[in-house]
Amino acid sequence: MADTVHTAAPAAGRVSDTYRWMQLVIGVGAMVMIANYQYGWTFFVPDIQKKFGWDRASIQWAFTLFVLFETWLVPIEGWFVDKYGPRIVVLVGGILCAVGWALNAQATSLHGFYLGMIIAGIGAGAVYGTCVGNALKWFPDKRGLAAGITAAGFGAGSALTVAPIQAMIKDSGFQTTFLYFGLGQGIIIVILSFMLFAPKAGQVPPPVQNASLQQSRRNYLPTEVIRQPIFWLMYFMFVIVGAGGLMVTANLKPIAADWKIDSTPVTLMAVTMTAVTFAATIDRVLNGLTRPFFGWISDMIGRENTMFIAFGMEGIGIYLLYLWGHDPLWFVLLSGFVFFAWGEIYSLFPSTCTDTFGSKFATTNAGLLYTAKGTAALLVPFGNYMQQSSGSWDSVFLIAAGANIMASLLAIMLLKPWRKVVVANAQAT
Repeated sequence: MADTVHTAAPAAGRVSDTYRWMQLVIGVGAMVMIANYQYGWTFFVPDIQKKFGWDRASIQWAFTLFVLFETWLVPIEGWFVDKYGPRIVVLVGGILCAVGWALNAQATSLHGFYLGMIIAGIGAGAVYGTCVGNALKWFPDKRGLAAGITAAGFGAGSALTVAPIQAMIKDSGFQTTFLYFGLGQGIIIVILSFMLFAPKAGQVPPPVQNASLQQSRRNYLPTEVIRQPIFWLMYFMFVIVGAGGLMVTANLKPIAADWKIDSTPVTLMAVTMTAVTFAATIDRVLNGLTRPFFGWISDMIGRENTMFIAFGMEGIGIYLLYLWGHDPLWFVLLSGFVFFAWGEIYSLFPSTCTDTFGSKFATTNAGLLYTAKGTAALLVPFGNYMQQSSGSWDSVFLIAAGANIMASLLAIMLLKPWRKVVVANAQAT
């Protein structure tokens, strides 16, 4: 298996930028296909609740389990990628994605949905971790942008299917929708997997090193990375920023329903949709665009400076959504702002991790950091329990806003000077 990893790539020397971008585009295509497994879930929740009568918090544990298994197994999947190449991991991931939603189509118990989402999560994580890690390896000269474009496929990939999924759920039921979308997306992932390759030594440019962008030329083993205190600072920041965005992602429609604006028509730029459909469509587009945008910004002004700006915007956006979100128009606009300020974590943290710990084991090391998303997902059901006990989303919004402001300050006051020292010490050894 290991001997066939790079057979489609040139045997030696630098490859063309066209070839590198082709690999990036293939990865983006695979990411688009896994987007609905996370971002489409919110549209199924009300119908599952209506059919079976389970409380919302219990149903949302399926979403939490999906994110846990999507993230916490990525380091293991990353090890396979770093050793055997991306093709086999993405192939298996596509099959598991299809199987997971096919099981959801047949599920009649909470445990059935839990199992389906666990299997889909393993598959989606295999695809996600592989494609982001591959982008980081192909583009050491544009890590923020490459990781951002790849992650954008996941963030915005479901935008065009928001209306079709809701229409199919309404016309054919959520079970049929699970089956058709699950199988279709999984099959496309399998096809794309045969076109993915990892770079050989010497085929890509060297890492960038300038005043704004500190990149280590030392390659840390994963076992070394988890012993670095700065890794755990990044992990903590990822968790507290990620939790707020995941809470909104999983509960967008329930929040709108609780505020009694989900079916209210909203008109923007001569387009009219219900508030929740409009918000979900805009959110996914902006959640995708923010990843390459802030990744590109971070390539120019530095990762930590960009984190300070973006996380601060996120904290303000969540607080304004808490204040003004009961108005349908503001709900659409501010939820879009929140998603725009949140999605960049999936380009900034992987590129910061690779800048700090090197590119040789980028898939595994970035995967270790990506497990923070799973840890953050554990807070999603607690947000539902808080809402159920108080009858209001207020405390959830306020905690999420405060956490983002804290992360923005940590980025500029602690992570930036600390990482500069770590990279300098690595160069000296």
